[in-house]
Amino acid sequence: MTCEDAMRAARPTHTDAYSMILEAIDIGTYRPGDRLVESELAERFGVSRTPVREALQRLETQSLLSRDGRSLIVASLDHNQMSELYVVRRELEGLAASLAAQHATAEEVRILREMVEADNALINDPPALARANRRFHTQIHLASHNRYLVQQLDLVHRTMALMATTSLAADGRTRIAQDEHDRIVCAIEAKDEAEAGQALRDHISVAFMTRLKQDAETRRDEA
Repeated sequence: MTCEDAMRAARPTHTDAYSMILEAIDIGTYRPGDRLVESELAERFGVSRTPVREALQRLETQSLLSRDGRSLIVASLDHNQMSELYVVRRELEGLAASLAAQHATAEEVRILREMVEADNALINDPPALARANRRFHTQIHLASHNRYLVQQLDLVHRTMALMATTSLAADGRTRIAQDEHDRIVCAIEAKDEAEAGQALRDHISVAFMTRLKQDAETRRDEA
């Protein structure tokens, strides 16, 4: 490989720019309603404007960004969109858990168990537990060994980033969520497909109800 080839390979691509912007939205660096400026993003991430432009176009196509006049802003979800998203997530996540109970390797199951045990230390740190929660769910998706399901769940979880807060921020939710994770893993360990699917669907339902309560409290405080 020549020096020129090495430099070309080291340059961030449009995929890298997409991933970096998506992660910034996911961790809350950019929140719903924030305006994304091509030149500022290029400077922040150390890439040229071309891959940033392509990444923004891709994010807009996926409805993660929306137009406000000529500007692109991080999209937000209204009540109906959030409800629709949770309905889809509940069923897809339940399917993933059922398939994981059927197809997960012993090593994958052990990783899930270790995740639950390690995440117990994060109960008093909702933002950190929220990040760990995403890793836990992704591990279940992968353990389903169904590439098409993983692709659909990846899209669902990217859209979840448009919610400004995590349901884990609600009082007492972190402990309950960890107990729910333990139930899910127990079912996968037992290769109980029906229980694994139901446990995860119940987990998502409780998260949805928690978020609805959070939104109701926000509206009350703003009234």
